[in-house]
Amino acid sequence: MSVKIVTDSVADLPPQTLREMGITVIPLYIHFSKMAYRDGIDLTAGTFYEYLANAKTLPTTSVPSLGEFAESYDRLAEDTDEILVITISSKLSATYEAALQAVTLMKKKCRVKVIDSTLAIMAQGLVVIKAAEVAQAGANLEEVEEVVRHSIPRVDMRAAFDTLKYLARGGRIGKAQALLGSMLNVNPIIGLKDGEVFPFGRERSRAKAIQHLCDFTRNYASIEKIAVEHAGSPDDAEILIEHLSPFFPREQIYISRSSPVIGTHTGPSLLVVALLGDRV
Repeated sequence: MSVKIVTDSVADLPPQTLREMGITVIPLYIHFSKMAYRDGIDLTAGTFYEYLANAKTLPTTSVPSLGEFAESYDRLAEDTDEILVITISSKLSATYEAALQAVTLMKKKCRVKVIDSTLAIMAQGLVVIKAAEVAQAGANLEEVEEVVRHSIPRVDMRAAFDTLKYLARGGRIGKAQALLGSMLNVNPIIGLKDGEVFPFGRERSRAKAIQHLCDFTRNYASIEKIAVEHAGSPDDAEILIEHLSPFFPREQIYISRSSPVIGTHTGPSLLVVALLGDRV
C-alpha cells in the first residue's frame, strides 16, 4: 500500500493534478453573509471574486476542525497504513496544529506524519506534488518525508499585487507592512521567508511587476517544477506564462487559480510564480 498524501486547500493545486495524483485535500472555510463555505467546494473562485469586488465587508476564514482531519485520516486508513500531511505555514494559519492534534482522535491504526511546509499557495502545492510523485513510485513514509524536507528549502515564490490592503486587513501581512503607504500605482512584490510574508520590492507598473516575476525565475540554474497562479487576472497569468515559456516548456507549467480562502487575504490582483529548483 502506497503512502497517502494529504494537504489543505490553501495549496491551490489544480483539480486535474489532484485527481491524477490521488491527493486528498482538506478544505478551509470562508465566512460571509452569516454563511460558512468549504473552500473550493461550496464556493467557486469565479463566484467568490465577483462577490469580493462588491463587498463592503471582507469575508473571514477559519481552519478545518480536528474532527474533519481525523475523519479523513480514518477514511484513508482503510486503504493504507501510512499517511503524510503537508500544511500551510504554521505562521500563517492554525491548520498545522489542527492537522497534528487530529491524529490523536483517529479510530483506525495508521502511521500519520504531519509536516509544516512553511509555505502557502502553489509553493506549498509543488512540495505536495513532489511528495505524491515519490509516494506513487513506492517510497515508504520515511522516504517521502525525507524528500519533502529536502524539497522545502528548494521552493520559492514571488507574488505581485496592486494593493496590500487585503493582507493588511486579514492580519497576514508580516514584514510586508513596510510596503504599505507607498506611492499610488506602485505594485508591491512579496514572497515568503521563514514561513512569513516578506517584502521583495515594488514596481511602477503591472507590466514591470510581471517582468519582475519572470526575472526572479532566472536566478535559478535549474528548475524542476514551476507554477503560475492568479486570483482574478487570467490575462496577466497568460502574459507571465508567455514570458516563461522560452526557457521552460509551457506544457509543464502548472496553472492554478487562487482559492477563495487565499483571495480573502490577497484580493483579486494576486499573480504568482512558484518554483522548485536550484539557484545559480
